[in-house]
Amino acid sequence: MQWLQDPTQSNIENLCNVRRETSRHTRNKRNEFLKAKVDELETNSQIKNIGDLYRGLRRVTIITNIVTDEKGDLLTDTRSILPGWRNHFPQLLKRIYYREVVAS
Repeated sequence: MQWLQDPTQSNIENLCNVRRETSRHTRNKRNEFLKAKVDELETNSQIKNIGDLYRGLRRVTIITNIVTDEKGDLLTDTRSILPGWRNHFPQLLKRIYYREVVAS
């Protein structure tokens, strides 16, 4: 809130640092969770526990429905994810087309 009341350069830098640390912490926690889930899924696969394997796969797919925008902010709701993908795919296709043109 201090940044909104007094948007000085130091407050802006503090906000950026907090956002960066929060993103890093969230990413690390998510990676830890996904690693534990992968281990659980691998165990279920090895012991042929197909029901738990399938349920675990469904949960992981639902959880990983997160996209980042051009600024690196997380988009988690469906209404903002779809425009995010809409903006991402043309850029991706431009890169693929550019590689094909340069390669030929």
